[in-house]
Amino acid sequence: MEPGAGAAWARPRAGVRDAHAERREPRPAPEAGAGGPGAARARLPLLCLYLVGFLDLFGVSMVVPLLSLHIRSLGASPTVAGVVGSSYGVLQLFSSTLVGCWSDVAGRRLSLLVCILCSALGYLVLGASTNVFLFVLARVLVGIFKHTLSLSRALLSDLVPEKERPVAIGQLNMASSVGFIVGPVVGGYLSELDGGFYLACFICFSVFILNAGLVWLFPWSEVEVSLPLDENHAPLGKTHCAGQEASATPERVVGEKTRRPPWMEVMSTLRAMQSLALSEMWDIFLVRLLMAMAAMLYYSNFGLGLEERFGVRPKVTGYLISYSSALGALAGVVMGPVMGAYRHDSHRVLLHTSTLTCLLLLLHGAAPTLGVVVFSSTLLSLSTAIGRACITDLQLTAGGAQARGTLIGMGQSVTAVGRVIAPLLSGVAQEVSPCGPPSLGAALALAAIFIMSLNRPRYRGDGSDRLKSE
Repeated sequence: MEPGAGAAWARPRAGVRDAHAERREPRPAPEAGAGGPGAARARLPLLCLYLVGFLDLFGVSMVVPLLSLHIRSLGASPTVAGVVGSSYGVLQLFSSTLVGCWSDVAGRRLSLLVCILCSALGYLVLGASTNVFLFVLARVLVGIFKHTLSLSRALLSDLVPEKERPVAIGQLNMASSVGFIVGPVVGGYLSELDGGFYLACFICFSVFILNAGLVWLFPWSEVEVSLPLDENHAPLGKTHCAGQEASATPERVVGEKTRRPPWMEVMSTLRAMQSLALSEMWDIFLVRLLMAMAAMLYYSNFGLGLEERFGVRPKVTGYLISYSSALGALAGVVMGPVMGAYRHDSHRVLLHTSTLTCLLLLLHGAAPTLGVVVFSSTLLSLSTAIGRACITDLQLTAGGAQARGTLIGMGQSVTAVGRVIAPLLSGVAQEVSPCGPPSLGAALALAAIFIMSLNRPRYRGDGSDRLKSE
């Protein structure tokens, strides 16, 4: 196949753009940059999703740091505690794609509500756990259904035009990161109280119920929110992609979903997963895996490496981690200017941030002083946060408009694989040298850069420019 002649990411033909323009003509478009009540109402669903993302990680991060202490207090051995802890990642590995694909056929709102309520039940059981069995049962529930952020990203991609999607995803990541910064502080304070773990679990349960209420009460539907926030772009759900009909609209998809019996939804889910597994998106998922593992290798033994190399105390390491997390949250603020400077070319942003990540990991591994470590950590927090938003945007662009939940779910499964492999590689690399994990991470990032460079025609072809030209 010739480059740009039907590749998954080719620039849309002029006729397609003209057809989109004709469909937009009957609707009077507001002036560019015009504000008003209509624009404010259009942003309400986004602000609601940002609040859901903040509350989600706020509640979870209150409880997670206390889990290992609680299961040990229940009489579990270190081995049992380790197996129970790793079971969450394994369950996420298999459930992420299933839940994401289910949201494509059953609807974002329903799947998000079910997952939030089941996760709330899991944290309620965790708060009532007085033995290891109840603890394991709670972790199984949460491991299967805790996909709030993945489904929120899928719903967010339905809400915004493709050109604005990387910025919106970055802002959602920023909101959730702020929750992850505040949550451990509250959880640490509660842990000092008598019965603090049970209180933290109950607060987390209440936060999830509040999130479910936000999703349930907010007046959106998949037909209404599929309208673009910017009238200068084509309506969502009409982007063209190989293997999908151009005439598929959100209204038609919703109508089909309401008429399907449950067994047909299951079959549709399995067929969508099969087609995605056999698609030509392997390079995108491989880049995601390599960059995720590179970041995890850096963070996994961060404290141990600083102690061995510079004699840094755990308290100072904690400050550095909090500082990096705060900078990662601020990445959502700079996403807009960065994407504007790159003319909304997500592939080029990802390539450059991955190159910067590779160089900074090498600098961190060879840092002679703690000041150099702080400098590299500062830039790494920004480059990895921007890179995560861009790789998600590339997945959604390549996969088309009707499989967003499946794509995001599979991306989470790929990241879960990295969570399983990275600690093993980190331990081996740490045995060789305290600088081993970041150096190995730099090698993985270099491999990802090589893959992106080889597939530049595909990345720069049909998808990354679709709807992103002015």
